[in-house]
Amino acid sequence: MEKSRRNFIKNSAIASALVAAAPAKSFAILHQDMKPNDQTIGQGEFTYKADKNWAKISVNSNPLANCHEMVQDSKGRLIMLGDHTHNNILIFDKSGNLLDYWGTSLPGGHGLSISKEGGEDFLLLTDCGWAQDRTGNNYGQSGQVLKTTLDGKLIFAIGHPRTIGIYKDDEPFKPTETAVAPNGDIYVADGYGSDYIIHYNSKGQYINHFGGHHNINKDHNLVNAHGVTVDIRDKNNPTLICTSREENCFKVFTLDGKFIKRIDMPGMYVCRAVINEQNIYAGVCWSKDAAGKRFDYSGFVTVLDAKDKVVSNPGGAAPVYKNGVLQQTLQSVNPIFQHGHDVCVDEDKNVYVCQWNAYHTAPVKLIRV
Repeated sequence: MEKSRRNFIKNSAIASALVAAAPAKSFAILHQDMKPNDQTIGQGEFTYKADKNWAKISVNSNPLANCHEMVQDSKGRLIMLGDHTHNNILIFDKSGNLLDYWGTSLPGGHGLSISKEGGEDFLLLTDCGWAQDRTGNNYGQSGQVLKTTLDGKLIFAIGHPRTIGIYKDDEPFKPTETAVAPNGDIYVADGYGSDYIIHYNSKGQYINHFGGHHNINKDHNLVNAHGVTVDIRDKNNPTLICTSREENCFKVFTLDGKFIKRIDMPGMYVCRAVINEQNIYAGVCWSKDAAGKRFDYSGFVTVLDAKDKVVSNPGGAAPVYKNGVLQQTLQSVNPIFQHGHDVCVDEDKNVYVCQWNAYHTAPVKLIRV
């Protein structure tokens, strides 16, 4: 079967140009008879069977490094961003068939959000500015945020905040995530840089920023601001859920950056909050015990209800509350995941889990039972 792919030419942080090549032909890898694991994971109403062989791709034609994030578009397709420059973007159907792929210029491909404007879907892609050379050593560059069409055509790029005078010379910019408000405003989480949340309008023009490390009230600080999410569950009072991963918590702010509350997640190094109906889902990259010892390859998924209570930990131990306080939570005895990085929830409440540092594995599908 003939395969081709688009070339997504690298755009600088201050963005002068991006060239999108001709569209790739859609294709699907032949389905293989692979059954989900028999093990049921999760607790309560959020239990699942894990299908580790959901993605029907060949590592020879579509190699993977880290599968960082996934969103679903208006057609029901599942769009994944990773950091392998053979194919930064992979597009699947819900059965795991590969429909399309593109992107060769995001060695730090990390954050992926989708916005719907005038009946059309757009992507916001975040390159965190970190990559690995052929020997596995990390090297750094300045990060960037790109807004594109679903097939990779550049709309605009957001460069280093220093270029507009809001960062000092010694403040790095290595963005990890974006979120889009109902009015089109864009929030950029500088989670591997200076830990600010930077607020832009729909055209990428700066409005304000908050978070960082130097607030008098430490609750206003963010430490590894890995994710940001616009929460519109209360349409009259939309908020921002910001990840402070090193503090094992989410912090909630108003849309203009005023601190409201924190949601503690003891033991869990949570990634971005993903909202589906009244629930929050998140990947957990690592977990640590009550003594503070962090364990590599100890990730899972967590689910919270509308009152910010953890109700299930697929791949992790059952949540335990004492006197209303969530206790330290670790990976389950029979692990399913290595490092949970992001989740996507479809209309059937199945969950697709993307992982960092997981032996180059494809996303895992959790089938709701």
